[in-house]
Amino acid sequence: MTTTTPALSVPSAGAPFEAIELERRDLRDDDVRIDIKFAGICHSDIHTVRDEWGAAHYPIVTGHEIAGVVSEVGDAVTKFKVGDRVGVGCLVDSCGECEFCKDGQEMFCTKGAVGTYNAQNYDGEWAAGGYSQQIVVTERMVVRIPEGIELDEAAPLLCAGITTYSPLKRWGAGPGKKVAVVGVGGLGHMAVKLAAAMGAEVTTLSRSSAKADDAKALGSSRHIATSDADAMKGARASFDLIINTVSADLDMEQYVKLLRPNGALVNVGLPPSKLAVNPGSLIIGNKSLSGSNIGGIGETQEMLDFCAEHGIGATIETLDASDTTTIDAAYDKVVAGDVRYRYVIDTSTISPSA
Repeated sequence: MTTTTPALSVPSAGAPFEAIELERRDLRDDDVRIDIKFAGICHSDIHTVRDEWGAAHYPIVTGHEIAGVVSEVGDAVTKFKVGDRVGVGCLVDSCGECEFCKDGQEMFCTKGAVGTYNAQNYDGEWAAGGYSQQIVVTERMVVRIPEGIELDEAAPLLCAGITTYSPLKRWGAGPGKKVAVVGVGGLGHMAVKLAAAMGAEVTTLSRSSAKADDAKALGSSRHIATSDADAMKGARASFDLIINTVSADLDMEQYVKLLRPNGALVNVGLPPSKLAVNPGSLIIGNKSLSGSNIGGIGETQEMLDFCAEHGIGATIETLDASDTTTIDAAYDKVVAGDVRYRYVIDTSTISPSA
């Protein structure tokens, strides 16, 4: 048996959004039903909808930055109750039994973690994401949104927040550390806020100085336009950690040169082409070129608690989805970098009958 809920769907590659009635499964014993209030728009949603990563399964409902309120729980649920403020990120299931799941790294589940959309659940059902008014998720993959963070500002934390928090924590961002953030966008603005709250000295790197004032308001102490060759040369050997949040093809060599000895350049963006770095650039100075995925459920909860403690939420623009062309236009604006800094859909405005 199933229930239905309003949702935004794309029927095929290149097609516009349409409002539909989406089927959700009835609760299993360990399931939580969530009334979704807000869903963030992540660049991954766009890549998937537009079939830029290949193998997209249509029709598709995207969205893995989900904030809402528990409306029903299964008989065996112990962590949540009706009325709790909760979130769901990039995953909706994992085996829970392998070494990685037990270590709090569910995204590396050896059985194969189930993504929030464009992925098959273990029973063969295709997962549908958060651009909808309800979702049903096993309680293990649900996190609690603390009081002190508004639900609309919390939604992007479920991807943009954890994607930047995890590498900042792993590579020791904190007092005495100099951190650079490449790109001041949906991911980058969260990296700046989080690194500054951790106590690091933060510098932003962007193509121009257009976002310099915004970056400083977010917590950056300095902004460098990467198009300024003299400024880039002057910043060489300056940073302990660089978080690259952009998905464009960049000259990695020039960023490696900005690292101090033992520094790390960590990529969280997914550029279309291969990265190219001369091994000697890394060997001289014991430098590291690395990547970072999202984070496990426990670390995601830790991130949310950290954000609540430090008064951090995403900087957002809220979208009314009653006219679905608004979402199509928002996707174009995200690609063009024309959003400050994360679009969030007010899911109450989704109306299949409109």
